[in-house]
Amino acid sequence: MITIDTVAGLKEQMARLRQGGKRIAFVPTMGKLHAGHLHLMHEARQYAQAVVASIYVNPLQFGANEDFDAYPRTPGHDKVALLAAGVNVLFMPRDDEMYPRGRDAHTVVEVPCLSNELCGAFRPGHFRGVTTVVYRLFDLVAPDVALFGKKDYQQWLLIRLMTADLGMPVEIVGVETVRETDGLAMSSRNHYLSATERQTAPHLYMTLCSLRDRVLRHGSVTGEAEAAAIESLKTQGFRPDYVSVRRQDDLAMPRSEDKRLVALAAAWLGKTRLIDNVEFELKTGI
Repeated sequence: MITIDTVAGLKEQMARLRQGGKRIAFVPTMGKLHAGHLHLMHEARQYAQAVVASIYVNPLQFGANEDFDAYPRTPGHDKVALLAAGVNVLFMPRDDEMYPRGRDAHTVVEVPCLSNELCGAFRPGHFRGVTTVVYRLFDLVAPDVALFGKKDYQQWLLIRLMTADLGMPVEIVGVETVRETDGLAMSSRNHYLSATERQTAPHLYMTLCSLRDRVLRHGSVTGEAEAAAIESLKTQGFRPDYVSVRRQDDLAMPRSEDKRLVALAAAWLGKTRLIDNVEFELKTGI
C-alpha cells in the first residue's frame, strides 16, 4: 500500500493507475476505522482493480460546539487495517493540502434544500462541509466509482445528488450498514459511549424497526407513529433530534402512492449523537 500526504503525489499516483488501465474505486473516511469501513474496502474490490482510501478529519463539517478536536484519530491502527484489506493507495492530507487558501476562503459546494433537513436542521453547515470535501476529493482522485455506507443515508443521497447535478463521472454506490451482533450500527463515535450507554444504544435500531413494522402493519405513515417512536427513545434515556419516515429516493415526505420508504432517526445518548435508518417497502402505496 502506498501512503501519500500531498496533492501532487496523489495526482501522480492516480495518473499511473489510469495509464495502467486500472479502474479506480474510492472510499473516503475520517479514520478510526472499524469493521464497517473495512467492509467498504472489500466491497470496493468488486467494482475496480485499484482501491484508493482517504483518511481526513474534515474541519468544514464540524460545528462550533462539535467534537472536531476530540474526534478519534488512530492512524497507525488504520494503516495496518487498510493494508490487510488490500487497499492500494491511502491519501492522508494535511489541511493546507486540502484547503491551500485556508478553510474560510475555500470555495464551497452545497446541495440546497435537502442539506438543511433532518440532520442538516440540527447541524447547520454540516452537509455543506461534507459535499465540499467530497467534491475536492473526487476532483483529486477522479475515481470511476465511490462507495459510502448507508448508515448516514442523508449523506449518501446528497453525494448522489451532487455528482448528478454537476455531471461528475463517478458511480456512487451505497453499501448496507454493518451492525454489531445486538443491532447497533457500527460508528467511530460508538467509543464515546459509556458501558451503560453501550447497552442502551441498540434501542435506536430497535425503535426504528418497530416504527417500520407499525407502518407496514397499518399501511400508513402518521405523525402519531413517529411521535410514539420519539417517546420510546426518551423512555430509554435518549434525547431525540428527530424520527421521521421519508421516501427513499429523495427524503421527501411520502405521498399516498409511495412504496419505497426509509425510517430515519438521530438521537443523543449522553454526549454521543447516534444516527440510524431502516429501509422498507410497502406492498401498496400508503
